[in-house]
Amino acid sequence: MKIKTKSKKVNKAWLNDHLTDPYVKLAQKEGYRARAAYKLKEIDEELKLIRPGQVVVDLGAAPGAWSQYLRRKFAPKEAGSGGAAVGELNGTIIALDLLDFEPIEGVTFLQGDFREEAVLRELEAALAGRPVDVVVSDMAPNLSGIESSDAARITHLVELAVEFSQAHLKPQGALVCKVFHGSGYSQLVKLFKDHFRVVKPLKPKASRDKSAETFLIGMGLKTQAREVPASTKGTA
Repeated sequence: MKIKTKSKKVNKAWLNDHLTDPYVKLAQKEGYRARAAYKLKEIDEELKLIRPGQVVVDLGAAPGAWSQYLRRKFAPKEAGSGGAAVGELNGTIIALDLLDFEPIEGVTFLQGDFREEAVLRELEAALAGRPVDVVVSDMAPNLSGIESSDAARITHLVELAVEFSQAHLKPQGALVCKVFHGSGYSQLVKLFKDHFRVVKPLKPKASRDKSAETFLIGMGLKTQAREVPASTKGTA
C-alpha cells in the first residue's frame, strides 16, 4: 500500500513539473510534438549544424519533434515565423524509429529497429547512395534500473550510430547523439574522439536538470581505411 502511495506522489509531482515546464508550454504554442525540439534547436544554434539543402538522418525520431525542427529549418524563410510545417522543402530528412508517428510532410519515415541489419539496409536504400550531412540520434533503450545492463544498452545504440555515421557521413559531417552521464560515459567520449576530429559534449537548457541525459556532438570524420566488404575480399 505504501508503494502505491509513493508511486502516486511521484506521478503527481512529475505531472506537475511537466505541466508547468516552460518548454512544454512553448512546444504547445509553437506546434512541436515534444519539448525535445528545443534540445536540438539549442545544439544547432550553438554549433550551426543544420542548413537548407542538407541530407539529414533522424534516428529514434518518434514522436517527431526533431524532424519537425529539421523540417522548419529546411522551409523557405518567407514561409513565416519559425518556418512552415507544410509546403516547399529544401533538403532531405529520413526519420527512423521502432515506434510509428504521425506523418510529417516531406519527411521519409522508416519504421523498424535500428539494431537489426535489415532495417539498416532499408535506411541505406532510402539514401540511394547520397552522402549524409548530419545524423541526429535521440535513441534511448528501455531502462531497467540495473546500471551495468542499462549502460551496455546505451553504449550499443551509440556505437551503432557512430558506425552508421562512419559509413555514410560526408567527411565534414556531424553526429549529434544522446548519451547519459554515469557508467560507460567516459568510454563513449573516447569512442567519439577516436572517430571525429572535434567532439563537444553539450547539455541543453531544455534538458531537465534532474536528467542524466547529455549530448555528444562529433564533427568532421577522422580519415581511416574503409573495411573491405567480405563479399569482395579475395576477388580480382
